[in-house]
Amino acid sequence: MSDAALPTVAEVRAAAEAVKTALDRHLAAVEGRSGDDDPAVYAAFNELATAAEEYDELLYDRYDEVTPFEIPATEDGVPYTGPADPTAFSVLIRRDYVVAEPHRLIAQAGRVAAHDRDAERVHDGGTGGALGVLFGEYEPDEIASRYKEFGLEEGDSTLWLAASEEAAEPGEWLNSPFDHADPQSVLHRFDVSSVFDDEFDEDDAEHTDLEPAALEAEH
Repeated sequence: MSDAALPTVAEVRAAAEAVKTALDRHLAAVEGRSGDDDPAVYAAFNELATAAEEYDELLYDRYDEVTPFEIPATEDGVPYTGPADPTAFSVLIRRDYVVAEPHRLIAQAGRVAAHDRDAERVHDGGTGGALGVLFGEYEPDEIASRYKEFGLEEGDSTLWLAASEEAAEPGEWLNSPFDHADPQSVLHRFDVSSVFDDEFDEDDAEHTDLEPAALEAEH
């Protein structure tokens, strides 16, 4: 960087003052937080991270020095920007499966179709029709608890609690129910994945008393 492009001393000092102010606001937010997921704390955290990064860059550009600390990003990299006290929220769930035993899946659907004319119309002898029969007959949570009976294998799953200012009007989002899944509106999320088992095997093998459930992530 040329001397002409160097930040001024005043700019570096202003960035340092911004860090001090952000530190004070972060401490005040932590001291006054309403719970583990207080959005005010998240907002203050992000303000502090931004101010610290700006100061670090200017300090390096001007003096070729760095700060001795680093503020990590949130685990999923997406800060919460929704209402502090939501009056409405949506539950967004994704569960992935593999059809491990097609014959079992089709047989289970056949049993349902034998006693349900509506299901019989959906059942076409293939796995696609069988899935329509079974998910039309059983609640998703029941299938999740009995997936092996239906010839399925579990993949990753996630559940998001997404806050909103007000409830949607009836039928408002039915034509595009998944277009408005904004990660910044997510108050809580619960992820289940075999990748957590891999991390456990590699990093925590010595802690044999840990239960697998402890590896399910809440963000």
